[in-house]
Amino acid sequence: MRSNVTQYDLIAPKSLDAVLQILADSPDRYTPIAGGTELMVALGAGRLQPKKLISLWNLKELRFIEETPDAIIIGAGTTFSDIRKHPVITRELSLLSQAASWTGSIANQNRGTLGGNIVNASPAADSPPALLAYDAVLTLVSAGGTRTMPYRDFHLSYKKTALACDEILLSIAISRNTSGYKAYIRKVGTRNAQAISKVAIAAVADMSNGRIEDIRIGSASLRETPARLVATEQSLLNRPITPETIAEARAAVLTEVVPIDDIRSTAKYRAAVAANLIEEFLLTLRHSQ
Repeated sequence: MRSNVTQYDLIAPKSLDAVLQILADSPDRYTPIAGGTELMVALGAGRLQPKKLISLWNLKELRFIEETPDAIIIGAGTTFSDIRKHPVITRELSLLSQAASWTGSIANQNRGTLGGNIVNASPAADSPPALLAYDAVLTLVSAGGTRTMPYRDFHLSYKKTALACDEILLSIAISRNTSGYKAYIRKVGTRNAQAISKVAIAAVADMSNGRIEDIRIGSASLRETPARLVATEQSLLNRPITPETIAEARAAVLTEVVPIDDIRSTAKYRAAVAANLIEEFLLTLRHSQ
């Protein structure tokens, strides 16, 4: 049964400062929403609890892409269409550009925002694996000021994040230090777009003298939150890619993923696919030498 829209209050301040002041004055009363794509799904399914909503949609302070010599900084209100069409992101952050193209239909990409995808905190979201692989840094803002944190520390448990009740996500910064890295991204699902992933992996690696000098692997649908596969990374660091290395990496994956059985897949399938994707990435790295 569809939720009753008369049970919700929505306000839309015209500036970020106004939003932050309202959250400071009533931190437990208002729930910020961005593009609203996930909210509309919950509304249509009758799963959205009555609440007061505060819109962040199209605030100029949140919708931007800034290039600095060291980083690309993306406002939390930037849409997936903005990201997908940006030439520098396409050229330098191919993992994020690809993930943006998977995020629902074109209509969803026009409305859905990077910040909303992060804060919604779905374990199966499309953008987090790429952001984890790029070691993104988040800036959070409240009326009291700003703070930064590595994205890898943002998700605490299922649907629980480090965001305080009077804070919103301001921006996402990605270092421009991976130009020589090999990049890999795969989403396994019913379809690439307009389908929730069964398993997703994004990774970058730097090879030197036949050895992996640096590697970062982000994942979705393998734990209760999007997560870096740290044990798998450690099993590969400073090592050549050999059959033994690949076997150890596959074993490491299985020690750190905690997939579930659900309507889309089984835990056994997800674990096996994750190991296969890591092997595929490593073989790609080896063949590129």
